[in-house]
Amino acid sequence: MISHPLIARLRARLARQRRAETAAATAAGPSREDMLQQAMTLLQNAAGLGNDDRDMVAGLLNLRELEVSDIMVHRTKMETIDVSDSPGEIVGQVMASPFTRLPLWRDTPENIVGVLHAKDLLRELQAIGDRLDALNVEKIALRPWFVPDSTSVSDQLKAFRRRKQHFALVVDEYGEVMGLVTLEDILEEIVGDISDEHDKAFASARRHPDGSVSVEGSVAIRDLNRAMGWHLPDEEATTVAGLVIHEARIIPEPGQSFIFHGFRFHVMRRQRNRITLLRVMPLPPPRPAA
Repeated sequence: MISHPLIARLRARLARQRRAETAAATAAGPSREDMLQQAMTLLQNAAGLGNDDRDMVAGLLNLRELEVSDIMVHRTKMETIDVSDSPGEIVGQVMASPFTRLPLWRDTPENIVGVLHAKDLLRELQAIGDRLDALNVEKIALRPWFVPDSTSVSDQLKAFRRRKQHFALVVDEYGEVMGLVTLEDILEEIVGDISDEHDKAFASARRHPDGSVSVEGSVAIRDLNRAMGWHLPDEEATTVAGLVIHEARIIPEPGQSFIFHGFRFHVMRRQRNRITLLRVMPLPPPRPAA
């Protein structure tokens, strides 16, 4: 097939550009990330560090690369309290919750008006003689602290230390509440999961005998990776459902399956435009060609 002279010149120009980019990358040497990885490997070998120590150093280095939107608890997973509930209902919800800080909202869950600390509630109950009719939770609630979702995790850690607070609400550029972030969330990025006797087990995903995992669509990719030992990417999406929609470029119907990143994603349930349940199966690595 005879190529048009203009197309031939364009191909030659693109080829020269690719060669120049390859030469520039070679001359520039290893990237910052590669150098850090090499330094960590040398440090681990020289100091006899275990994998846990290595992962902790890697977690510290990653803090500057992450934003609070990457590690926050999504608003669909937040446990909140309606200030219009009766005092008895509010006290019951606080006592049943595994969390010590609970956002208060009025009219709509997005309208956060305060943060109720369980310890402040107990002090107030003692002060009023356990008379629930005299309880005013808004009076003892803390003012909500809102932070942009683009704040780096490293900067948020410094802000927590500076303000001596452990809890912040994450908002987008329009001021809409996207989720919440705590000091514990940041520490877990460094040292791994921190669990105590009040923490609930990771119940949003369930393993099956065939190796697949049923998982709620709203589960954060980072949480799923930690729980299952996987390495699904979370650069373009925060939740598992978001990852499927991003890769598929559509909102899938129940029964549809997709394969990407070495996993098969089967959509099991959907409510309106939200994927609520998926079955994820890790696939064996492809065999090398003979």
